[in-house]
Amino acid sequence: MQRRAAQHPQRLPAALAALGAEVVGCRSCPRLVAHRERVARERRRAFRDWEYWGRPLTGFGDPAARLVVIGLAPAAHGGNRTGRIFTGDRSGDWLYATLHRFGFANQPTSTRRDDGLRLIDAWVTAAVRCAPPDNKPTPAEFSNCRPFLVREFQLLRRMHVAVALGRSAFDAFWAARQACGHAVPRPRPQFAHANVYPLPEVTLIGSYHPSQRNTQTGMLTQAMFDQVFASARQLLQA
Repeated sequence: MQRRAAQHPQRLPAALAALGAEVVGCRSCPRLVAHRERVARERRRAFRDWEYWGRPLTGFGDPAARLVVIGLAPAAHGGNRTGRIFTGDRSGDWLYATLHRFGFANQPTSTRRDDGLRLIDAWVTAAVRCAPPDNKPTPAEFSNCRPFLVREFQLLRRMHVAVALGRSAFDAFWAARQACGHAVPRPRPQFAHANVYPLPEVTLIGSYHPSQRNTQTGMLTQAMFDQVFASARQLLQA
């Protein structure tokens, strides 16, 4: 059996660690609790020897990050299995390899919580912290999870660039930003891949999600994904 290791190899300030403990203990959404725990019990045949995490996931990375990457939610047999966001699935393969290529990670792979991965000036999180059925959280589930993202934004005081992976993460960014007390442009900007949205104190970049469906159909190519993180790197160097 795989043993549960510490989810964060990087030392966290007390406030972020406390938020993480609150996230992991959350049972606010009965549908998500039932789904994540059922998946953890039944497991996929290829992962029968794993002890699934089966709980909500915290953000992961460098607490002094200037880059924050926002995804949708954990994958049932990815993060819900390994206990770390974007770890153990194809989307994570794309994300962390790209972060490594642009100097935001110490290695290009992310397979388990204790694999030695460290993020550099980057933090990865999600709009919803539990694996949802069919990868589709309900509006109420987004709303229940929003305070966690709001508090991350407040605690990640050096955030300068945010990358939203997909339209749902894009929407979650605006909702969390408004909940933090910041004005949201009217009309609100529309989501588009590689679009850059300059705001006071932070710049948002939209990106298609590196889901298997998007990458296999060519809706998102490696060159397109690289364009997003090249823009993020340029903004941080400016």
